[in-house]
Amino acid sequence: MLKFFYHPTPNPLKVALFLAETDLPYELVPVDTAKGEQHTPEFRAINPNGKLPAIDDDGTAVFDSTAILMYLSEKTGKLGVAPEHRGELLSWLMFIASGLGPFSGQNVHFHHVAPEDVPYAKNRYMRETERHYQVLNDHLKGREFIVGDSYSIADVSAWGWIIRAPRVLGGEGLAKFPEVDRWFKFVNARPAAAKAEQIGKNETFKTPNDEAAMRALYPSNYTPA
Repeated sequence: MLKFFYHPTPNPLKVALFLAETDLPYELVPVDTAKGEQHTPEFRAINPNGKLPAIDDDGTAVFDSTAILMYLSEKTGKLGVAPEHRGELLSWLMFIASGLGPFSGQNVHFHHVAPEDVPYAKNRYMRETERHYQVLNDHLKGREFIVGDSYSIADVSAWGWIIRAPRVLGGEGLAKFPEVDRWFKFVNARPAAAKAEQIGKNETFKTPNDEAAMRALYPSNYTPA
């Protein structure tokens, strides 16, 4: 059975939504990143990069949320797109994977996590995050879905981050991006979205509020002991 290595953060949420949409059987394997469980040899054998999510599909390890979505979509034949839209699908998946997601994550880090106030970094990542949201907002004008005329893994991938828009953008959240807001409400109203948010709710994850958690989450910021 498929093993789904999970922590309740945006990138794992993408895979959670895919699994909820497709009813694909899986075993949930919680990985508490604030405790440093992502650094164990057992997990590093699945994902050498020490990040979540990852899956083990009967001996085939796949890591990175975008790779997992593509792998599972191609394997199951679900939530893909017509061949003529494949280039567009790849483009938007990479836009999310290399742009909207990472800039959103760094924006949250420098506004809510960094131990020092760094105005340049806060401004840089907020402006770039907003720019990526605007690109998506402009693209969604007159569109129901991100790619083609059907719900796909592009929508699944974007949902994983945009569900955190209030924390990422602060203030009025999606108010400045009405097309994204319209699209998000449509996706978030799907029964699978509510189901995905409940995945792992019975698990207890450590709150990252002490130095041990910071060392586990951001080891490169610390001198090795």
